[in-house]
Amino acid sequence: MTPNPKILEFLVCPVTKAGLRYDEEKGELLSDRAKLAYPIINGVPNMVVDNARAMTAKEIKK
Repeated sequence: MTPNPKILEFLVCPVTKAGLRYDEEKGELLSDRAKLAYPIINGVPNMVVDNARAMTAKEIKK
């Protein structure tokens, strides 16, 4: 289930307060600055830092 695009425009990383990228294939919101990927579960972004996974070097967009 894809989250509402309008909501995604307002979400920021809770660590850096920077914008996020949406990875539709993995169903995650990516924070390049924090190097964290936040899962989207049933269309709802889970922005809890403890539930985020560390991004690989290949995933980080400069």
